[in-house]
Amino acid sequence: MRESCGIAAFAILALLAGLTEPVMAMSVVWSQGFHVWEPLPNSMAIALSEPGRTGARLGQVQGATALGSGIGLALALGLTLLGVRIRPLYLVAGGGALLAAAAYLGIPRQLKTPGPSLVFRRRYLSYYALQFLEGWRKQVALAFAGFLLVKRHGAPLTHMILLWAAIQAAGWLASPRVGKLIDRVGEKPVLTFYYASMILVFLGYAFVPAKGLLYAIFVLDGAFFVFAVGLTTYVSRIAPASEHTPTLSMGVAMNHVAAVTMPFLGGLLWNSLGYRLAFLIGIPAAVASILIVVRLPSGSPLGGPALTCSLAAIGYTEPGKSARGLGESAAATPGLFIDLVP
Repeated sequence: MRESCGIAAFAILALLAGLTEPVMAMSVVWSQGFHVWEPLPNSMAIALSEPGRTGARLGQVQGATALGSGIGLALALGLTLLGVRIRPLYLVAGGGALLAAAAYLGIPRQLKTPGPSLVFRRRYLSYYALQFLEGWRKQVALAFAGFLLVKRHGAPLTHMILLWAAIQAAGWLASPRVGKLIDRVGEKPVLTFYYASMILVFLGYAFVPAKGLLYAIFVLDGAFFVFAVGLTTYVSRIAPASEHTPTLSMGVAMNHVAAVTMPFLGGLLWNSLGYRLAFLIGIPAAVASILIVVRLPSGSPLGGPALTCSLAAIGYTEPGKSARGLGESAAATPGLFIDLVP
């Protein structure tokens, strides 16, 4: 709900010319709400997944997200072609976010995990590092790929909307399949392929001169985000159910440490040494990610998905039934739990 209110407030203030400071303030509220909300869909998907089908359920959630984004982009394209200016589009986006907030009110209150708000454990260090590097890689692409197409190659707004729509269509089609693939072969080969592909993507942004090829690279880059679901399935495999949400939340925090710093660093490199270095700095993040992924454990230290992914393990109780699992035995005191012992 906080995210929705932030978007709606941002939309209203964006219609008022000259009020730069209030718009910036509302964007901060929007950002805070987004960070609070971001771990929840994955956490709920893990909680509701059947044994051995965590990846498939997460893929379905990602696919639904991509479908909604595609519909929003189609609406934005239609309004743009009708001559509607960009600021009123924020009102449309705010209305959609409020509808989403209303839908979340229907989530069963029993679907919760007692425990601390954030967890920092030594055995999750690989996950934290991968999330930091993912934020590094992601922000290099998000901050500069579209800017490259518009600034250096003159891509018009309609082309950019169509490219983003193509990314969402690819995500809608690929996400469930990628999730099932992770269930079958595990995270290591999928994530290794993902990060190796990112090296080629960054090289393409840096050295490919043809706008048409850059359009294709842009779509592939965005579509490849679906492989990052392997990071979430890894958490579902190594962490007890009571620590899924706080561990994912800590991962979001690590991700956004890089998200804050990398656009600033990339912008400095772009202005001082040229646009190529703004993309080439993503390659070290991809290489480091591969080195971490190949060292991830292949087994399931918690005894398999039946333990970590069942409804009983999170203390979910259906009407008329009783389920006591790991969630009910966890500490119910909110806060930050730091454990440096593996």
